[in-house]
Amino acid sequence: MPAPRTKTQRPKPQRTAMDRYFEVTARGSTYSREIRGGIATFFAMSYIVVLNPLILAGADSSGGELGFERVAAVTALVAGILTILMGAWAKYPFALATGLGVNAFVAITVATNPELTWPDIMGLVVLAGLTMLVLVLTGFRTAVFNAVPESLKTAIVVGIGLFIALIGLVNAGFVRRIPDSAQTTVPVGLGFEGVLLGWPTLVFVFGLILTIALVVRKVRGGILIGVIASTLLAVLIEAVANVGPSVGPEGANPQGWSLVVPELPEGSWVGLPDLSLIGNVSVFGAFGSLGATAALLLTFTILLSIFFDAMGTMVGLANEAKLVDKHGNIPGVNRVLIVDALGAVAGGTGSVSSNQIYVESGAGIGEGARTGIANIVTGTLFLLAMFITPLISLVPFEAVAPALVVVGFMMVSQVGRIDWQDWGVAIPAFLTFALMPFTYSIANGLGAGFIAYVLVRTFQGRAKEIHPLMWAVAGAFVLFFGIGPLEQLLGVG
Repeated sequence: MPAPRTKTQRPKPQRTAMDRYFEVTARGSTYSREIRGGIATFFAMSYIVVLNPLILAGADSSGGELGFERVAAVTALVAGILTILMGAWAKYPFALATGLGVNAFVAITVATNPELTWPDIMGLVVLAGLTMLVLVLTGFRTAVFNAVPESLKTAIVVGIGLFIALIGLVNAGFVRRIPDSAQTTVPVGLGFEGVLLGWPTLVFVFGLILTIALVVRKVRGGILIGVIASTLLAVLIEAVANVGPSVGPEGANPQGWSLVVPELPEGSWVGLPDLSLIGNVSVFGAFGSLGATAALLLTFTILLSIFFDAMGTMVGLANEAKLVDKHGNIPGVNRVLIVDALGAVAGGTGSVSSNQIYVESGAGIGEGARTGIANIVTGTLFLLAMFITPLISLVPFEAVAPALVVVGFMMVSQVGRIDWQDWGVAIPAFLTFALMPFTYSIANGLGAGFIAYVLVRTFQGRAKEIHPLMWAVAGAFVLFFGIGPLEQLLGVG
């Protein structure tokens, strides 16, 4: 009789140095997922390279004193460097770019304060970033993060999901703001005057249906395929129908593309970037222009916004990617927070406003990104965007918006983890995720939730359960929400 065959065990494949460093296998990812995720994140947030110059330039379409092309180039450069740093050092798929909200705040502040120059306000952004860096290095920021109750952390995830979905719907023109009118008190509505119009809306609907179908069928790269297919359809439609932008020299066009018109640029596709804005900053200039009290109040406002926006975004993305431990904390969170603090310093030094973690990173996470490799891909594409125009001029909002809506659904699905029987956390959780989309601000939702948590727990007679840092943060948010009346009271508004 022949000897029985024994099964030979295949040796486990050796993990490469890159795999061990980025924990690709340990986090349940693959290199292909990371690459797809990095590309998806770039497509989802590349609009900032176009939008940031428009915001900072104000009403002057030529870019004013800052210059459209200069702001665009430095926006892409700073975003690329910080995103790569977050990936290579902190090892998380959280991409960074100029923060919406902060850039509008600083632009309006300069416009309404003739005594302030742009280098002055960028100096305050740098000071806010340096202050935040000190808070990270002393452990204060991490301690605040750890002091947040678990249900509130879940509410942050849900709120960001609703927020990112609303961003997608509004950017696509599927949901639009309704101008103030005596005939209606409804702030937003479906399409234009209650009707879905235009080819861009069709692109969004096509992309949404396709992305949902691919995700439901668990097709690899479903979100990225949806973005690419929608972009190709948009380019074809623009070439044939010549739709044009929603706002142009001839006025508003409700059937136009939201911001980026998907058409091939005329002339050269490649050009050297103008980086002359870097270093155009006066760290203490605002103190001489406005006085110490007003300058410190402005710095405090900027600091609170970037402090809590980043914390909320980070919590939401990490939970969605399942990169938190059993206590809901993010391993190695200090590195993430250090890079985020450096984002304010780098953005101010580059004259393009504070950089922060983007909720649109959820598009890459939805595609499977779990490590810093995805960030390296995204950051490299941002650096290329300084030189290659088509990377930022072909993908319209309407093609990216479906990915944001689908990712929003994925994040909102965690709402069941909130303890709805305990009103001490249920009410603050509700206010947190309701106010994020309703006020278009992560920081506002966090502030309302933190203040409500302290108040409701106190009303319940359970004040002893409140972590001391939650009292401190709630007090800081009271100041944040009351900054306007405080400025008027002190005569520095």
